[in-house]
Amino acid sequence: MEGRRRFAQLLILCFSLLMLVVVSAQPLHHLPNPHWFPATATWYGEPDGDGSDGGACGYGSLVDVKPLRARVGAVSPVLFKGGEGCGACYKVKCLDKSICSRRAVTVIITDECPGGYCSGGRTHFDLSGAAFGRMAVAGYSNGLRNRGEISVIFRRTPCKYPGKNIAFRVNEGSTDYWLSLLVEFEDGDGDVGSMHIREASSSEWMEMKHVWGATWCIIRGPLRGPFSVKLTTLSTARTLSARDVIPRNWSPKATYTSRLNFFT
Repeated sequence: MEGRRRFAQLLILCFSLLMLVVVSAQPLHHLPNPHWFPATATWYGEPDGDGSDGGACGYGSLVDVKPLRARVGAVSPVLFKGGEGCGACYKVKCLDKSICSRRAVTVIITDECPGGYCSGGRTHFDLSGAAFGRMAVAGYSNGLRNRGEISVIFRRTPCKYPGKNIAFRVNEGSTDYWLSLLVEFEDGDGDVGSMHIREASSSEWMEMKHVWGATWCIIRGPLRGPFSVKLTTLSTARTLSARDVIPRNWSPKATYTSRLNFFT
């Protein structure tokens, strides 16, 4: 009888340990920290303008059209992370109650500001004039912009692109031996921690290397499409695979849209 009791206790212990391992192995599907943190902010470009013309992330003219238009921002190296911070979304809110509204503005990281206010390890946002002005109470946008540098608080927020699926732009200069991709309209984390591609004739996922900004590439070949693309986010390690999203007859400077996204 005593032996059976000990055996039962051992089974319960083993099952509990197994469940702990299984739960611990599940990926986190939320952004890592919901709390607000202190930073500073400035603005650039036209007072009511979109703020950016291209940017270090490599999004090019995409920053000048909706849904990115007037929501873009440059960040200091602390948040830019050598380009791995590209595509991340933040809520930014100013603090002076005499001129700042209670609402936060949502910005998408498309550029880096490496010097000036952004140097010395500071956490800094350089926003479009339009985004900066939206932090003010109604009628005081110009007054807020006239202050130059201001104190703000910020936090990560999920990116949302309603009606958009993840797209992959084949960068200019790509060949059968050097393929370079950029991710667009990624819901959720917005950032990219790793990318892999797979040829239709193969079961092997080939790792791409981070080059600069939001650009990833692979040097190998000859590469034969169509290609499936697997991306893993930097913040929470979520993974998404788009099967045969880049066709056999792909061409440089073309953008190919998948049928899925993290929020669909």
